[in-house]
Amino acid sequence: MNWDIVKANWQQFRGEVKAQWGKLSNDHLDVISGKRIVLSGKIQEAYGVSKDEAERQIKAFELHKKDAPAGH
Repeated sequence: MNWDIVKANWQQFRGEVKAQWGKLSNDHLDVISGKRIVLSGKIQEAYGVSKDEAERQIKAFELHKKDAPAGH
């Protein structure tokens, strides 16, 4: 997953990120604004997980998005 594309199309990806990590508030999503490193930090804060765990979750999300049919 190319995070430059995610950042440029954040409004499209925002809902998918919210669906994956429901504890992230709209304010969190505004701050994240498509930045992977910020997403990792907000997952750590919201879920009380380690950096490694947040990275694992993001990688799983990326793989899922890569394998999803176009438009999903």
